[in-house]
Amino acid sequence: MNMKTAQIIRPGMLALMAVCGLSACAGDLGDLQQYIAEVKAREPIQPEPIPPVKTYSPYSYDGLAGRDPFRSSSSEGSDREQVASGAPGSVGPRPDFDRTKDYLERFELDTLTMVGTFAQDGSYWGLVRDPDGVVHRVSMEDYLGKNHGQVTGIADSEIQLSELINDGSGGWLQRDASLALEGG
Repeated sequence: MNMKTAQIIRPGMLALMAVCGLSACAGDLGDLQQYIAEVKAREPIQPEPIPPVKTYSPYSYDGLAGRDPFRSSSSEGSDREQVASGAPGSVGPRPDFDRTKDYLERFELDTLTMVGTFAQDGSYWGLVRDPDGVVHRVSMEDYLGKNHGQVTGIADSEIQLSELINDGSGGWLQRDASLALEGG
């Protein structure tokens, strides 16, 4: 067979093979048509109704009533009182920056956990676990937490503290906090 004959026969063979391959795909489609008819005959499923849209009621801000939004919440009152509260000779709670800090003051209060109490010879202590898992003994007037928290009470289920929070105007606010017994 020469080269020209091979060039003519080869495309013909490819076309014949393609026709045979496609004819094999055209088998019995009765099963498929029956399944399509069954699906079309089924009762349609209704989707759940869309919930009603909630109406938006805008808030009407009246600038004359209520607190001034440009003044911090801890600075209620006149500007003169705010300046006086931060003055060096002012009255009110202030942390003692000259005292040596206790070990537990390096941790945030929410990272400390009360794990129990301990009593010996008439003395009563709270047991506090730090984030490293070390248990410390605290007594009345000890300090813990980063907000100058001083222990004011120790009970079986909690340790009460009094914290001093900077009000942002040079003054300090006193707030009560507590550590509850773990798992209690």
